[in-house]
Amino acid sequence: MAAMALGVGPGVLVLQLLWGLALLLCLALSRAAGRARFAVVLVALGAAILSAALLLFPREDERPVTAPADEIVDTFFIGRCVLLATMSLVVLGCLFLLLMYHLMEPVYAKPLHSS
Repeated sequence: MAAMALGVGPGVLVLQLLWGLALLLCLALSRAAGRARFAVVLVALGAAILSAALLLFPREDERPVTAPADEIVDTFFIGRCVLLATMSLVVLGCLFLLLMYHLMEPVYAKPLHSS
């Protein structure tokens, strides 16, 4: 087994470092002027591609592990999926309502006083 750091393996730490650096670079590029500002899209896309490559990289052991005789079965799997789908729909609905009632609230101009 690989060495553990902070309770997680080295792969998780590499992904966290990759996305942390990508976030910092995106923040720095968002302050730039001109065409350099659009490089944020390339940085995010590059980080996503690199993350996908790291996730698909072979792990320690390629051989399948044989299941023990006393196999643990999740009998509430469908219920968990339904709960996750319901919670996702509620979050999307709340974000839509936030967009409609808070972020898109009209701001009326104040009348000009001539003296």
